[in-house]
Amino acid sequence: MAALAERRIIPHEELKARSEGKSEAQAQARVQEQARAEEGAEAGGAEAAARPEHLRLLEALLFAASAPLDEKTLAARLPEDIDVKQALRMLQLEYAPRGVNLVRINNKWTFRTAADLSWLLTKEATVPKKLSRAAIETLAVIAYHQPVTRAEVEEIRGVVMSKGTFDVLMETGWIKPRGRRKVPGRPITYGTSEEFLSHFGLEALGDLPGLEELKGSGLLDHRLPPGFAVPMPSDDPALRDDEDPLEPGDLDLGLAPPPERIEE
Repeated sequence: MAALAERRIIPHEELKARSEGKSEAQAQARVQEQARAEEGAEAGGAEAAARPEHLRLLEALLFAASAPLDEKTLAARLPEDIDVKQALRMLQLEYAPRGVNLVRINNKWTFRTAADLSWLLTKEATVPKKLSRAAIETLAVIAYHQPVTRAEVEEIRGVVMSKGTFDVLMETGWIKPRGRRKVPGRPITYGTSEEFLSHFGLEALGDLPGLEELKGSGLLDHRLPPGFAVPMPSDDPALRDDEDPLEPGDLDLGLAPPPERIEE
């Protein structure tokens, strides 16, 4: 016959004492937890008090902006005695180890996901349209030779362009009209945009690869003709002496090339 387990009847007084002891331990744990929370709040408050107020303002402006902001715009929103360049450098260093970094694009500032974390946020999608070789070559010519006209692009490439090449690049937002060349016919000049720099991760056009870098990457043949050179691109938005400002209606009239031009 199996042995029966011994049952012990616990008096009511003992049960009450145990319950009171457990309640007291829980109360002490809650007190300790609250004390730790208060200490953390005090430490955070001390850290916030030590941080300059203008950094908080600068941080708020950049986070709230829907587009990158230049230093002049930021300075107008900050106290007059604040060195905006120094404040931006401090904020950039502060955010350097974080998941969001402060970056400069075409002399404007914005917050972006840290480069080493971008793969976590990458969303796979089907690209409806891929740039043709002609469009890629045209974009490269504009990037390195801007400001440049459509005819100048054709001369550099050595081929007459199709109607849609410039249209595709305009739709991507990577190029934009700048002005009109002061020559007969006053053709529109083109240059790259901020979207171009942002898409390719460039701070300025000067970050584009030079001749030796292009050779090293295999994009250029090492047997180049004598005197061949890659121009140093300029991102100066100011019109040059040989350019006139655009006039109302120029953008609508300047998108499509003449219909008789054919890509070879």
